[in-house]
Amino acid sequence: MSGHSKWATIKHKKAATDAKRGQVFSKVVKEITVAARTGGADPNSNPRLRTVLAKAKEVNMPADNIDRAIKKGTGELPGVSYEEQIYEGYGPAGVAVIVEALTDNKNRTAAEIRSLFSKNGGNLGGAGSVAWMFHKKGLISIPKKGVQEDQVFTIATEAGAEDFKVEEESFEVIFSPNQFETVKEALTKNHISMASSEVTLLPQNTIAVGLSEARKVLDFVSGLEDHEDVQNVYANFDIPDDVMAELEKES
Repeated sequence: MSGHSKWATIKHKKAATDAKRGQVFSKVVKEITVAARTGGADPNSNPRLRTVLAKAKEVNMPADNIDRAIKKGTGELPGVSYEEQIYEGYGPAGVAVIVEALTDNKNRTAAEIRSLFSKNGGNLGGAGSVAWMFHKKGLISIPKKGVQEDQVFTIATEAGAEDFKVEEESFEVIFSPNQFETVKEALTKNHISMASSEVTLLPQNTIAVGLSEARKVLDFVSGLEDHEDVQNVYANFDIPDDVMAELEKES
């Protein structure tokens, strides 16, 4: 759990650059296109599209980009047809990794993902090789500043949250994916600011990594996330606070 939230903190800092911003837009456009293709253009009847539109809003994606992506998904505009692919395996330090991708050439993407694993001392496995180690959950991260733990806990649990964790700089609210909108709406109505909100895969158990291993793991995960076809990367590493402090000095 802490590995996930700490990595999220690093990612948010990295995402400040224009290059990263453009990359985020590209990935969200793909998600919107696929969501519209599989469930239709109406977010009221398409939960997947509704979720990704919320993500588009979080990254300040222009309305025109969103509209074009939806129309490409429904066939109103010409566009590339993307296939969903999932890759599983082990990275540096024996960390379990799941990669979600959207691609127009699954052979090319599979070869490139396999290469990233092997170049970083990992190996790609078959379907189901590590998926059993993760649970699909909704996750909302709330900065501690300006809010009371009891208040957040009460609002979240009354809205259906299953778990509540106190991290160094944030509160983490965990819940069933089908409660995503209910929990988020409850927090919003009570003016609780959220650093991030997503449906994700959380590891059942984590692997603690030291400084040198943490560098390798983060470089590996970052390399995967920088791949144009990769939408999400999930891993079960945990970085102790003292190691994270050293890493933040380097970033």
